[in-house]
Amino acid sequence: MARLTARHVETLPDGLHADGGNLYLLVKNEGRARSWVFRFQRDGKARQLGLGSIRDRSLKEARELAAKLRHALLNGEDPAGVFARLTGKAERVPTFAEAAARLIASKRPGWRNAKHAQQWENTLRDYVLPRIGKLQPQAIATEHVLACLRPIWTEKPETASRVRQRIEAVLDYCAAHGWRDEANPARWRGRLKMLLPEPAKVKRIEHMPALPYGRVAEFYRALTERPGAAARCLEFVLLTACRSGEARGATWREFDFEAGLWTIPGERMKAGKEHVIPLSAPVLALLKSLPRMEGSPYVFFAPRGGMLSDMTLTQTIRRMHADSLAAGGQGWIDPASDRVITAHGLRSTFRDWAGETTHHAREVIEHALAHQLHDKAEAAYARGALLAKRRALMEDWARFVTRPSAEVIPFPGAQTS
Repeated sequence: MARLTARHVETLPDGLHADGGNLYLLVKNEGRARSWVFRFQRDGKARQLGLGSIRDRSLKEARELAAKLRHALLNGEDPAGVFARLTGKAERVPTFAEAAARLIASKRPGWRNAKHAQQWENTLRDYVLPRIGKLQPQAIATEHVLACLRPIWTEKPETASRVRQRIEAVLDYCAAHGWRDEANPARWRGRLKMLLPEPAKVKRIEHMPALPYGRVAEFYRALTERPGAAARCLEFVLLTACRSGEARGATWREFDFEAGLWTIPGERMKAGKEHVIPLSAPVLALLKSLPRMEGSPYVFFAPRGGMLSDMTLTQTIRRMHADSLAAGGQGWIDPASDRVITAHGLRSTFRDWAGETTHHAREVIEHALAHQLHDKAEAAYARGALLAKRRALMEDWARFVTRPSAEVIPFPGAQTS
């Protein structure tokens, strides 16, 4: 068997590459993560021990360390304990909670916003740390992970899936630092998949309360009669079919009024990819009518110049609902769920209208919503941005939204029942 070279260490693709003498190079994440692994068998079980990153330990150093661990194994010693002594880690191995805090701190600069780090901390605090936070990483086994997951696996499937992924990431982090072996009890394939039902089979889909598109013109008129930045932001969300967070975070520099385009940078998009939205005439008129605050980059700003909160939009809709009921109206309820509509539900309103009443192609509609297309052929087609077709779609939507309520707008090739 050919041994690894310094060039191999830097260039080999993803996988586990043998050097001989129980030493392996583990390459993951398309070559971005490269670390040393000592593989051995003890008490009839195959085990892996992480020896650290290639940035922390050279090929020569990894071989020397592997030789000492192999010698210890032949003498009946546990390589994990010997490794801890040799590297000075025997005295203080962090608990799971401490390791999780270190991982979050190391990843925080690369995450798009502080909210992501907060979500990690909150889910671990609520569902994991009370059960395994004080345990040493090497002591955590499958039964410990299941104790964290089973109480929420069917009740909160989406949260449970994220919790599992985060436990797995923390334990991988521990293995990379030599605090436990490479076998990860939180891994799905080949481990928890055998013990828990598939997430997709227990996932309960809850749709955001949406406005029936037959009432969208009525809702638009109610918005235009309401003062305040939140009402203007909701008008914008309705007319562009964007997510509320994308609208609330919009800055003036993202708009090209001459071309009639709004370019949302990738770091503000759910999928992490830049998205361009053609602006209809009513949207352009709305934007040009808005006041600007000196020192604030936001199009829809809070009283002190910062970004509007999502709750501000929610409260505006709730007040509109209460006002409508007080005036003897129907209120703003999703008849399917009997719940007050939400800003995000306005995207569903757009999707239902476009799919059920117009001639516009499905891939054009999905691209307008910045949805990821599952079909590869469609996705390749969508990469062309379909800008002209999407502009026509958004102009049709704007005419439908801003029309007098009694007016019916026919569309060439519209679907009929």
